[in-house]
Amino acid sequence: MHSVRICEIPHCKMVSSGVGMFGEESFEKFDQWFSSLPRSIFPKDFLFWDNSNPEKAGFHWLYLYEEGMIVPDCFDIIDFQGGLYAVATDIDQQTDTAAMKTEVDTFLSANGLERDSSRPDLGNIISSPLVHNILGYDQMDYYIPVKIKG
Repeated sequence: MHSVRICEIPHCKMVSSGVGMFGEESFEKFDQWFSSLPRSIFPKDFLFWDNSNPEKAGFHWLYLYEEGMIVPDCFDIIDFQGGLYAVATDIDQQTDTAAMKTEVDTFLSANGLERDSSRPDLGNIISSPLVHNILGYDQMDYYIPVKIKG
């Protein structure tokens, strides 16, 4: 049994929070906006550390855009490249990242894949508020961009 899986996120449109930090008004507004949308079986939000602009590094939140969705004017709708991702699940804010990196790299090597450093790692909380109340913590999926070894 594998604890790492491979998924493909297709090229799509995403609603972007822009770069920010938790506690900042615009970032919190993004959280409130997407948290008010109906929940589905899978989370549609992805968070990553964005250091593409050295002057303003910070978190960047994305939410899958669907046609007809009402998006506040303060958020952009962007093209998301998509691609293959190795996905590992652990406990939010308690992950042994060194052990996870080793496990993911072993899986990738055994399956003819390698990390794709041209895209950022993504993460999302997969547990609902009810699950959080039961477990006392959130489960998180870590998305590591990968490509065929070449």
